[in-house]
Amino acid sequence: MYSKSEALFIKKDFWVKFAEEYPRKWLLYDTKIKDFSFKFYVDNKKAQVMIDIEPRDEEKRKIYFEKIESLKQILLDEFIPEAIFERNFHLETGKVISKIWVEKTGISLMNRNTWPEIFEFFYENMDALERFFYEYRDYIEDLEVNT
Repeated sequence: MYSKSEALFIKKDFWVKFAEEYPRKWLLYDTKIKDFSFKFYVDNKKAQVMIDIEPRDEEKRKIYFEKIESLKQILLDEFIPEAIFERNFHLETGKVISKIWVEKTGISLMNRNTWPEIFEFFYENMDALERFFYEYRDYIEDLEVNT
């Protein structure tokens, strides 16, 4: 096991090495849509690339998720075949969000030998999610409901 400070150092080194290996500005929180963000996640068991949809307004969350869900086949066929869609994802805090993500298991943040695999997974999948978002952004962010 690692001490807290050792684990913190390894985590920081991981992100520095990732940025060096794949130097680019990721979209992440800069979507121009409030509470709609792209995220990287890694721990000792898995790595994830995700879109988190978390407006406090339940109706907005539902609409954003349904818009992306309506594009599900395109996302699966042309961008990320393994994408998982979850309308009501429960965070440890108890908050419910909507989430679209892809996951890689069998890796570990603490095992430097798996870092190249994680970096490639992060790059390929975040790049694909961003391309999907940019292509369908106007449709996704338009919350006008036609009745």
